[in-house]
Amino acid sequence: MGKRLDRGYIQSWNFALQEELKWGFTGQVGYVATRQVKQLGFIEVNAGTPGGGNASRPLFQKFGRSTSTRLITPLGTDHYDALQARLDRRFANGYQAQVAYTWSKAMGICCNDNSDGLPAIQLPQYYRLNRSVTGYDQPQVLAVTTIADLPFGKGKKWLSGGVGRVLTGGWRVNSIFTASSGLPFSVTASGTSLNAPGNTQRADQVKPSVKKLGGIGPGQSYFDPFAFAPVTDERFGTAGFNSMRGPGSVNLDLGLFREFSIKDRFNLQFRAEAFNSTNTPHFANPGRNVANLQLNSDGTIRSLGGYTEVTGIKAGSREGVDERTIRFGLRFSF
Repeated sequence: MGKRLDRGYIQSWNFALQEELKWGFTGQVGYVATRQVKQLGFIEVNAGTPGGGNASRPLFQKFGRSTSTRLITPLGTDHYDALQARLDRRFANGYQAQVAYTWSKAMGICCNDNSDGLPAIQLPQYYRLNRSVTGYDQPQVLAVTTIADLPFGKGKKWLSGGVGRVLTGGWRVNSIFTASSGLPFSVTASGTSLNAPGNTQRADQVKPSVKKLGGIGPGQSYFDPFAFAPVTDERFGTAGFNSMRGPGSVNLDLGLFREFSIKDRFNLQFRAEAFNSTNTPHFANPGRNVANLQLNSDGTIRSLGGYTEVTGIKAGSREGVDERTIRFGLRFSF
């Protein structure tokens, strides 16, 4: 941490191949990468060392200062690499579809997504432990988009004349289906034995692999609660940051719309949209603090205390809620 401020920068590059395939399909595959180098962020310069408590804070030893003291400094680099593929097809009668798939990995400093906040561990000798996948890392994302003219009205298969043509003609439907991997999370532990103010404690991982049980709701474990254990020594736990991944999600948005021409200059568009049309819950990550686990004398579980339990939702829809949301709209243009 010298006196010279070394400002960071962002590098990005991509390479794509596009090809016209058989039967009217167009395919594209590409590599996309981003490097965020020496991003400005905060570092805690008054963090304590394991077992040292407030007395081990550097500024406490010099000035008796035991509160947080942050320094803005270039922290490090974020990496994003992705394989992105897309398949498009325009069909007859006003129907078109697009399938997009992304396989990616985002690495950064735990636990702030842009590496511009406080790292979980502040001490230089342990700083390497912060390296992990980012909190927004989703290795696989699939999106399918469709647009179709309904087969009613003038020139269509059904109801091509009379009142039926007026009422049912010109309607279009669209849909967006997405399926994605779950988000990462860290299993934490009480920092009492660590006694290093300004740092985040991790749990000990005591099993080489963690079994996913898939339980949803109170009293149900999403992952094996015995795969981790509290730390009782003056050290950081062995479980890596963001080493676990929560529930994946699927979502389907639907839309219905039609444009009405009013003379030559005026148009009226009616829209009906249903976000999360299937009313599918998108579950949040489970509880992660192993210190909340309570055991009986024989080693069986007395209470999970929220640990390993999935009790919330991601609330990731456009309206900020997870339930089905239906919206109607009119747009007048001239």
